[in-house]
Amino acid sequence: MSDDNKNLSDDLDDMIGDAKDGAKRTGEKISSSAKEFSENAKEFASDAKEKASEFADDAKASAKEFTSDAKDVFSDGKNVAIIAHITLIGWIIAIVMNSSNKTEFGSFYVRQVLGIMLLGLVCSIIPVVNFFAWILPLIMWIMSLIGALSGEKKPVFLLGNQFQEWFKGI
Repeated sequence: MSDDNKNLSDDLDDMIGDAKDGAKRTGEKISSSAKEFSENAKEFASDAKEKASEFADDAKASAKEFTSDAKDVFSDGKNVAIIAHITLIGWIIAIVMNSSNKTEFGSFYVRQVLGIMLLGLVCSIIPVVNFFAWILPLIMWIMSLIGALSGEKKPVFLLGNQFQEWFKGI
């Protein structure tokens, strides 16, 4: 071989060696970056699990609080008392609600409204004065609704106590 060929071969060997060293350093950098990304991904996954667990705990606590609040709302009978004042259909719904979770407050107003509705029916039968006779049940209904909204058991005037006595089976 000639000296030019030998120099060229040596240069080529040096280049190949440099390329191998560069590839090796690049491989090491990639491996290091991959390890770093892997550790970051593990840390991110751990943080995500922790936050998901916290969210689940908060959701469970909120659900328990909502359930407790809902039980309190329905157990005091105030909703039943108010619903009983909303037409005949509302009164029927109130009876169904009260029968599944009977409360003294709800039962009180179911009986009051039943008495007021029956009084209104009787007053409507009276000819000539039925328009004026409806004023009495209307006033009783308004007073009963105000009592239900305020959360107090107030019998309506004139016949409120009798309504409680007559319809005590409800």
